[in-house]
Amino acid sequence: MDWRENVRMVTPYVAGEQPKISDIIKLNTNESPYPPSPKVGAGMASLDAGLLRLYPDPNCTVLVDALADYYGLTPEQVFVGVGSDDVLALAYLTFFNSKKPLLFPDVSYSFYDVWAELYRIPYQTVPLDDDFGINQEDYLRDNGGIIFPNPNAPTGVFENLDLVEYIVKNNSDSIVIIDEAYIDFGGVSALKLIDKYSNLLVVQTFSKSRAMAGIRIGYAMGNPELIKYLSDAKFSFNSYTMNLTSLTLGGLAVLDDAYFKEITAKIINTREWFGKELTRLGFSYPKSCANFIFATHPEIKAAELFLKLKESGIYVRYFNQPRIDNYLRITIGTDEEMRKVVEFLNKYNV
Repeated sequence: MDWRENVRMVTPYVAGEQPKISDIIKLNTNESPYPPSPKVGAGMASLDAGLLRLYPDPNCTVLVDALADYYGLTPEQVFVGVGSDDVLALAYLTFFNSKKPLLFPDVSYSFYDVWAELYRIPYQTVPLDDDFGINQEDYLRDNGGIIFPNPNAPTGVFENLDLVEYIVKNNSDSIVIIDEAYIDFGGVSALKLIDKYSNLLVVQTFSKSRAMAGIRIGYAMGNPELIKYLSDAKFSFNSYTMNLTSLTLGGLAVLDDAYFKEITAKIINTREWFGKELTRLGFSYPKSCANFIFATHPEIKAAELFLKLKESGIYVRYFNQPRIDNYLRITIGTDEEMRKVVEFLNKYNV
């Protein structure tokens, strides 16, 4: 018997390229083009390095309390983790233990099937319609759980709360997770539904709208029973998942609501301008409520354009997958960066 027979082998998630060169325009991983709140910078400068000899607060009180206060929740309704990927992976482990399949869209965050394979969770992908929208009736079938991003990644399409509530309401025997990584760029959060439905978990992140991808903070919000189950699983796995620096700086970021709204507004304004420019150049794309645009051109292959952009020092994201292999996902950068993209496309004669 070969030892490899006892190895859990999976095909891992492939993140966007992180080039180690300077002087590029990096629009491939949906990072914020702006720095985090000045309160975060000040907090970094004043951190007492001597405290790093101590274990961090396993209950993450400073960050949990800040988030609970910001959203008008109790601390018992908030769970934090090392990025939303950590929170979602733990939610898979905690809530998706049925022999029935987990359901999620066929065009969706490509980590969803990776976690299902890792944890040996049966799953089925549910096709989006031709406009990359969800058909709510498709989720009225036996399942062991449901998860979908809203706004969708990688399309940017936002589903209204009536559809979200319909799916949650009609799947009361399953946990429904709404992954809201991009909610602050144009959507309406399902958070208002968590007191109404005990089976709903809403997950968000600091990586996009709060400009803190490097610090790794994600969080879930739901009824206290769901949060307790998540916490129990966390403490059975690793009591100290959140480090002191993340807890401190994350709490400071939540306090600076004015800056948060300022940079999200900037990104939204730039997105709308850039979208009009893409339309002028012959591209089409679904309406985006995220910090990116998912664009296609009728005459130019996305794979070809992806490589030409890269050769010019402009990195965007290309997915060589069914249904979306002629689209590029372009993160919204600064006004200057997006003007340079438009200049390149003009010269490319699209």
